[in-house]
Amino acid sequence: MVSKRGEKLSDYRAGKRKDRNQRVGTRIPELGYYLIVTDTEETEKNYFEGLRDSIPKELKNRLIIKVEKAKTVDLVEKALEFVSKDSQMRMPWIVFDRDEVKDFDKIIQDAEKSGVMAGWSNPCFEIWMYAYFGEMPVIGKSVKCCEKFADKFEKCTKKKYLKNDRRIYHKLLEYGDEKTAIQIAKKNYNICVKNTNKKPSSMYPASTVHILVEEIKNKVEILE
Repeated sequence: MVSKRGEKLSDYRAGKRKDRNQRVGTRIPELGYYLIVTDTEETEKNYFEGLRDSIPKELKNRLIIKVEKAKTVDLVEKALEFVSKDSQMRMPWIVFDRDEVKDFDKIIQDAEKSGVMAGWSNPCFEIWMYAYFGEMPVIGKSVKCCEKFADKFEKCTKKKYLKNDRRIYHKLLEYGDEKTAIQIAKKNYNICVKNTNKKPSSMYPASTVHILVEEIKNKVEILE
């Protein structure tokens, strides 16, 4: 994949290209610079900013997470654009829901072809957060899933679920279990792969967000 400036994304990821920032001594974070582009200003953004803020202070210069927003149809393009402007961003991800997105599968395919990882959830991001409380129930509709999660969240935390809750990640850690969530998400994903045509739009309840979260948390745990 070639960026708008004619540069290969693969060269960035492999560390082959040295841009102006590197020539003047910019230090690439040794544990990675994650660029996460999402299509919401609330739940997903708040979740990943919470994950970022949970990283120990002594690791913050070694593992960087930047969260940006873009329209759903522009997620891949924006991710590539950010990478082309800053070679430190070698780990681009897009994060979005199935919801009512018409080109859901195509966006994921375009991301994979471009070297951008896709953290998708079907039917919605709440199905991933549901796993923190020990289950990923079969729910096909996004609205219903959000309602069911809100009920589960309140039952487990004694607090109302708000999509604009800036402390959502911290509350999931406090009242739920992240390692269990990752295990459940892996199991559900593998079941969906086995029982469907492998099109993400046909796979539910399922999410690949756990791949990103597990990768980041493993890096943190190794050095703690």
